[in-house]
Amino acid sequence: MAGYGPAVPSSRANASGMVSHPPSKVSGLLYGLGLGGFIDGIVLHQILQWHHMVSDVSRYPVNTVAGLEVNTLADGIFHLATWVLVLAASIAAITAWRQGRLAPNWSFHFGLVLTGWGIFNVVEGLIDHQILGVHHVRDDLGGPLYWDMGFLIFGVLLVVGGWTLHKAGLRTLERRALTTR
Repeated sequence: MAGYGPAVPSSRANASGMVSHPPSKVSGLLYGLGLGGFIDGIVLHQILQWHHMVSDVSRYPVNTVAGLEVNTLADGIFHLATWVLVLAASIAAITAWRQGRLAPNWSFHFGLVLTGWGIFNVVEGLIDHQILGVHHVRDDLGGPLYWDMGFLIFGVLLVVGGWTLHKAGLRTLERRALTTR
């Protein structure tokens, strides 16, 4: 390993050699948005087949080959967008590491991932299910509203629980920073 230099540039460390920048929140939130989208797309669209991206649009009925082709294409574009979010999260994590930021502890990071997932659910649930009406959680059952409301409530619970977990992790990081000074 000799010859690679310090993992953290000396200009980023304080006098004791400790990194002084807190962890970034960006990567955790982006991972949550992207992985939340993957869970939605893989579990609800592909495995359970409850709905597709435009399965409640009358021009694209899922019981015809042409309609299923359009829905599959829309699902693919959706998956590509969620993949880009995960890629952006990875880039943000590497960038934070290269800037010499502290590594997050599990509760700090996983709390943000859950928060991002919840934000995904709330935004997607409001826009796609309620405002645009392009699909609902259970289009296979005719799109009952209580499934859409449950999806939104689950999203809010993910945001609240994730943010609570994140803040606990942040407090732990702050306590450790005070004891190492």
